[in-house]
Amino acid sequence: MSRRLIVEADGGARGNPGPAGYGTVVRDAESGEVLHEEGRALGRQTSNVAEYRGLIAGLRAAAAIDPDADVEARLDSKLLVEQMSGNWKVKNEGLRPLASEAAQLVRGLGNVRFTWVPREQNTAADALANQAMDDAAAGNEWSLREPEPEPAASLVDRSAVGDAERAVASNRLPGWMAAPAPATTTLLLRHGETPLSLNKRFSGRGDVELTPRGVAQAAAAAHRIATRGGVDVIVTSPLTRARMTAQAAADALHDKVVVDNDFAETDFGEWEGFTFAEVHEKWPEQLAAWLADPSVLPPGGESFAETTARVRRGVERLVESYAGKTVLVVSHVTPIKVLTQLSVEAPSTALYRLHLDLASLTEIDWYADGPAVLRRFNDTAHLEGTGA
Repeated sequence: MSRRLIVEADGGARGNPGPAGYGTVVRDAESGEVLHEEGRALGRQTSNVAEYRGLIAGLRAAAAIDPDADVEARLDSKLLVEQMSGNWKVKNEGLRPLASEAAQLVRGLGNVRFTWVPREQNTAADALANQAMDDAAAGNEWSLREPEPEPAASLVDRSAVGDAERAVASNRLPGWMAAPAPATTTLLLRHGETPLSLNKRFSGRGDVELTPRGVAQAAAAAHRIATRGGVDVIVTSPLTRARMTAQAAADALHDKVVVDNDFAETDFGEWEGFTFAEVHEKWPEQLAAWLADPSVLPPGGESFAETTARVRRGVERLVESYAGKTVLVVSHVTPIKVLTQLSVEAPSTALYRLHLDLASLTEIDWYADGPAVLRRFNDTAHLEGTGA
């Protein structure tokens, strides 16, 4: 007989969008014992995004406890219950990737059903969500994950996890911990200069080539990477500017290139090819909304929330496929910023606070138990003195 679990999830925002957070609790359906509870501040988000984040966290925790479990997800959001039950369509573009991620988790569990409950019957998750929203409003990056679910088939030795937990309790820095398992390293290379980047224009899915200076930048980066050594596989965005940059590295490393669509740049839709000032003049209201909320998409384009969902999917696939190896990923400014944001568990608004130069290198270690370590960011030392 399958184990029965209850997931209680909630999320909200102080304003919509505004400082947001989620809370989720996983219980044993028979005993009522709390097996996992989690809350996290999300920075500035909409309440619906926060609700979905809470549900996703709860489903992920349930899958870690028992991937074959029958789950009842109790939510006080009528929207999520109806959308996840298949009764309502997901019309908001920013919510679609979140609904898709939740649906994928559902497919990996046993029987999952969604139940609407009034807020007064969802007090545990609601309290965690409100704590997270309070901390988001205060500018803090509060999170709680206590107790952790015991995975049915853990990839991590429990003694190593115990060491890590004790290290956190004694305020030791994560970088000083003994790694529980070899990390998968992503060496992230932004492509070289293009005509659009030269003039600081929105450059998403427009398939432009490198300028001569961009070719020189790619060559300089390739030499730096070859000198470093240790790269096991090269993965690139499908766009020409990234593939040209990746090919320079492949020539230097005598290796082949794997194309992965999940590392393509954000689709900026109708803004493609325009400068920021031109977009501000032609689409002032849409631009303001886009800057305030990562779930808002440019006209005919893709939101940062959607970009984040596919980039997260891409890196999770790399960590699974190339465990313990070093992967050179040739990509674009937004996906590399997203991976940086995810690695340090920063709020989504951090995307607007990061600067990334052309042909720069960023290095992140990803561990099988979830945490990541940002080792360097926006390194352009290889371009110095080259004129590139």
